[in-house]
Amino acid sequence: MAERTPRHPRRRLIAAAALATGVLTGVAACSPGPSGGSATSAKTSGPVSTDPAKAGKVTLTVWDQNTDPGANASTEALNKAFMAKYPNVTIKRVSRSFADLKTTLKLALSSANPPDVVQANQGYPDMGAFVKAGLLQPVDRYAKAYGWDTAFPSQLLDLNRFSPDGKTWETGNLYGVSQTGEIIGVYYNKAKLKSLGLPLPTTLTGFETALAKAKASGLQPLSYGDADKSPGIHVFGVIQALTAGKPEVRKLVFDEGDAKWTDSGSLKAATTLRRWADKGYLGSGFNGKSKDQAVASFGQGKSLFLLEGTWQSAVLAPKMKKNVGFTALSPAAGQPPLTQGGEGLAWSVTSKSKHPDVAGAYIDFLVNKNGMKVAAAHGNLPTLPRPTTSRHPAPSTRTSSPGGRP
Repeated sequence: MAERTPRHPRRRLIAAAALATGVLTGVAACSPGPSGGSATSAKTSGPVSTDPAKAGKVTLTVWDQNTDPGANASTEALNKAFMAKYPNVTIKRVSRSFADLKTTLKLALSSANPPDVVQANQGYPDMGAFVKAGLLQPVDRYAKAYGWDTAFPSQLLDLNRFSPDGKTWETGNLYGVSQTGEIIGVYYNKAKLKSLGLPLPTTLTGFETALAKAKASGLQPLSYGDADKSPGIHVFGVIQALTAGKPEVRKLVFDEGDAKWTDSGSLKAATTLRRWADKGYLGSGFNGKSKDQAVASFGQGKSLFLLEGTWQSAVLAPKMKKNVGFTALSPAAGQPPLTQGGEGLAWSVTSKSKHPDVAGAYIDFLVNKNGMKVAAAHGNLPTLPRPTTSRHPAPSTRTSSPGGRP
């Protein structure tokens, strides 16, 4: 992956770094940029009030997609703390699944009474389209006021940048900041791996060997359900990172160069996933099963592996205790691990917000040092370096990659 030099190389990059391929949440970001049209201007200058207590009585409407247990718990805790600190502010939270948020957010932003703060999915179909339509306002002045521009590495900030016309990603104004990092990896049942006499897979080839042995022994190799649609692209993305490599995946995501989905690396990923389905590694009826059902099945010990995101650690760790592990695969022996990863959705301020400064203060409350600590305490992966304590620590990994690992 062609990476920019971060302004703060000492910071461990949790997303968009050496481990991740640069594929973002909801990989719809792979679509080419929009054309035509122009953005509606929003207020982007003037002094910033960083004290919500001086704003009078405020109802702040916030839309998020933090429905997973760990994300929901940390969001609820931070919302409660914010309202306790600023009794004049009432947070009206609307929480939807990622799929529902993608479907309904543009209508909400276009309404006469839009939310004040939203989680916007990076990429052209969502954030880019919202910027083009003038539905989000730049947050550069808040980044300067609260120090986001120095606290976050440029690589992470750039993923939340767009030109004002929404045509060019990773450049221009800043339209949000992300509280969490996310990678997709391999959760494994330690006891079942041992009972099969298998070593922990470190490569795609070794992983397929383990899948075959589990199937032959009568154990379901993978817990998988794609009724929500996102698990499919996540599993594909893990394989694609290994078969296509970081540079090619990055070109697809950011619409750079002449990369195509029919290139050999991506085709190999697709045929590999099809082979897994044909061999029964994914189980039966997986298109009718939800991701929550798949996670529950793995947590109950009904399979050897689960390919899912770090956000599921808050679900699995309390159930499986020390019997769950988490790892990422390498393309070949001796090579660093690669997987699908990126930032969590950006917290953004809408262009029609009646309380933009309170919205900016709320976002800072989520992403400052304490906000990251609360996120980690509930089993989430903070965008900036993880605090040393966590109520639900992420399952341990087998190795570290250049640039840092959670």
